[in-house]
Amino acid sequence: QVQVVESGGGLVQSGGSLRLSCTASGSIFNLYDMGWYRQIPGKQRELVAGVTRGGITNYADSVKARFTISRDNAKSAVYLQMNSLKTEDTALYYCNARIGFKEYWGQGTQVTVSS
Repeated sequence: QVQVVESGGGLVQSGGSLRLSCTASGSIFNLYDMGWYRQIPGKQRELVAGVTRGGITNYADSVKARFTISRDNAKSAVYLQMNSLKTEDTALYYCNARIGFKEYWGQGTQVTVSS
């Protein structure tokens, strides 16, 4: 069994910052890529940022220079530092972990940015 658990969402004013955390646990011997996705009602889930086991990162254009993804392999954890938040960043944020040939998702953590 694999568990992926996110934390750190909340309500913040425009221009503020939040840090999301995610930890994978259980049978995670082949934990590869980890990443953050977000979804708003009525729209498809989209990639926000991803990081490989070796530390290579990629970002959606809309968050480049504002968000930073990082990873702690010893803790099987991934983090998303979100700065200069905008109202359009409001969404349910999901952590994703690729373990072997399977992908696992967390339950999501809500981020709401007020104007």
